[in-house]
Amino acid sequence: MAAPGETLTPQGYIQHHLTNLTVGEGFWTWHIDSLLFSVGLGVLFLWLFRSVGKKATSGVPGKLQCFIEMIVEFVDNSVKDTFHGRNALIAPLALTIFMWVFMMNLMDMVPVDWIPHTAALAGVPYLKIVPTTDLNITFSLALGVFVLIIYYSIKVKGVSGFAKELTLQPFNHWAMIPVNFLLETVTLIAKPISLGLRLFGNLYAGELIFILIALMYGTNLAIAALGVTLQLGWLIFHILVITLQAFIFMMLTIVYLSMAHEDH
Repeated sequence: MAAPGETLTPQGYIQHHLTNLTVGEGFWTWHIDSLLFSVGLGVLFLWLFRSVGKKATSGVPGKLQCFIEMIVEFVDNSVKDTFHGRNALIAPLALTIFMWVFMMNLMDMVPVDWIPHTAALAGVPYLKIVPTTDLNITFSLALGVFVLIIYYSIKVKGVSGFAKELTLQPFNHWAMIPVNFLLETVTLIAKPISLGLRLFGNLYAGELIFILIALMYGTNLAIAALGVTLQLGWLIFHILVITLQAFIFMMLTIVYLSMAHEDH
């Protein structure tokens, strides 16, 4: 928020809300707010699901237990329909990805000024509360998936099998090895890049629209009333966006790991 006695211009207001709280310089810059909210939401997810799991009953479940059981069953069915290998890690990984990404996306539902303004009163100059609007967070998630793809590709196929997959597809002839390697390498690298950019792009655009709508509140009453209507409409639509993006990230992870388990 603006310092006491200072009035932010619309450009400054937008820039302020899109600036992370950082420490360090250059490559070693840490986005403290993104790390704080992403780790905090991850811990909240683990605590909530563990607590419900420990208190689960075989009788009539409570509303929270019923809701979590529906999520677990939904993710489990998605894994069974998509993943064709045998790996006990995939279902828990898919559940973690879906819920963690969804909870980080859900922070976009909080009005853009509430938490940053409270932080400003406490002396914190910048605070972005939606971790998935930070490219570092989305690429970190995608990089973790990429490491698992490489690991299981080598574990299932062996080093030679993985090398053959990169060099003898799609053209199974030794003369086409350079072309195959180029095509397959680009395809492999595109997986984490597309995962990270898709999630970041959709959530960043959604957050920017909320900020632009919030600018309308500082004008006359008619425009402010229009802003309220627009924000409500975008909020309802954005619920679908944040859920869909979490689902897409989870499903693509399952698909990529399923492909890594296929031994040609």
